[in-house]
Amino acid sequence: MFDIKEIRSQFPILNQQVNGKPLIYLDNAASSQKPISVLETWQKYYEEINANVHRGIHTLSQLATEEMENSRKKVQHFINAKHDYEVIFTRGTTEGINLIAYSLGNSNFIKKDDEIIISYLEHHSNIVPWQMLCERTGAKLKVIPIDENGILQLDFLDQNLSEKTKIVSVNQVSNALGIINPIEEIIAKVRTQSSALMVIDGAQSVPHFEIDVQKIDCDFFVFSGHKMYAPMGVGILYGKEEILEKMQPFHGGGEMIATCSFEKTTYAGLPFKLEAGTPNVGGNIALGAAVDFMKKVGIQNIRNHENALLEYAQKKLLEIDGLKIYGEKAKRAGVVSFNLEGVGIASDVGMILDKLGIAVRTGHHCTQPIMDFFNVAGTVRASFAVFNTLEEIDALAEGVKKAQRMLM
Repeated sequence: MFDIKEIRSQFPILNQQVNGKPLIYLDNAASSQKPISVLETWQKYYEEINANVHRGIHTLSQLATEEMENSRKKVQHFINAKHDYEVIFTRGTTEGINLIAYSLGNSNFIKKDDEIIISYLEHHSNIVPWQMLCERTGAKLKVIPIDENGILQLDFLDQNLSEKTKIVSVNQVSNALGIINPIEEIIAKVRTQSSALMVIDGAQSVPHFEIDVQKIDCDFFVFSGHKMYAPMGVGILYGKEEILEKMQPFHGGGEMIATCSFEKTTYAGLPFKLEAGTPNVGGNIALGAAVDFMKKVGIQNIRNHENALLEYAQKKLLEIDGLKIYGEKAKRAGVVSFNLEGVGIASDVGMILDKLGIAVRTGHHCTQPIMDFFNVAGTVRASFAVFNTLEEIDALAEGVKKAQRMLM
């Protein structure tokens, strides 16, 4: 049974007040709050183990290694990777995409006049690394356009996919608008019309619904822990074994070597050749606890609850005269992004909501091309998680009405 009161009781941060009002946290697309089980797992590591991994024969080092590798296996099963060594620990989605771009560039996979395709809906972290790669190699960047509803125009792929296309990188869910992109259809087009590698930014999809990387048949899948109830500074890069084997390391240093001399260094096997240096051991272990939390609640339960929140939020907000929701007619997950007609600065709305204890995100959400497309400087974004309630959405709607009265 889905018990929202019991779920909320697992998030101690929700008990506090902000500006004299009960905290209503609606900024989960930026970073979700953490349940007690995750916090205690992280704390237990530092209180009872606190040793480096893979490097020591002493008991604490062995325990740390066992716990972190167990977390890797949890993630493997969570996304249905074929092997645990296809799961690479990173600092987050941004590092994962940079790792792919840098490594493929170093591996001479991308050459002058090759083409990389991304979409108009991407976060800056899925734009800038590819721009940098194009600058280094002379490759060309192409962009899948969107329509007035924010929906990708996939005819572009039929017209632009070719043997020149080396990489297609898109998000599964837009962080700014919450739009769910049809990645199965995109991957099918890529597979039949090119030999390009398929990269999926899953930062906004992993918190909301089940992921099966073998079923969707992507070559890479990246996501962050802090958006799915885990600590900041941890993330995952999944890659197919045969592709990861061919990639050059992103960082050099400790842990990623097999042998090292002044004459020559050879690299360790997967996953270690792509995990140089001391990892965020406590965070990586806590990521496994976040996976456990989500599985215990039930991924489908989470999705059903958040879909109900989104539907209710859209209904309540659209009752407000002059309110525009971006991507309103698209299939979405966990996000409602809006502006008030006549209110030129979204942050003004956000500041008034903050005085009411309501945390939302305002601005361009690291998606300036989307804002430019809609000819706005930014939006107000409310984003939901498993602990949010319909009553909180009622408070959001009333807060927006108050902001409208004050700012008009």
